[in-house]
Amino acid sequence: MKRLKTDELSGLSDQDLMKRLSDLRSELSRLRSSAARGTLKKELGEIKTVRRNIARVLTASSVRKKTSVTKRKNESKTQPASESS
Repeated sequence: MKRLKTDELSGLSDQDLMKRLSDLRSELSRLRSSAARGTLKKELGEIKTVRRNIARVLTASSVRKKTSVTKRKNESKTQPASESS
């Protein structure tokens, strides 16, 4: 598995990120089960790469959520408050 780039992840939609996360988690599960059976060569470091890719996807998702919350807060501050009677 190749290393995911942050530029590549930032170009994906939220649904695509969640699909990528699901795929990576199933890949990790498959790798862990093959490692338990002894059929995975530990020198390849695939488990480490997949775990880090999962972290990259989760980080990209978290950053996206935080920026949307910040945008909403800033928009609510700049909009004039409705006058109450």
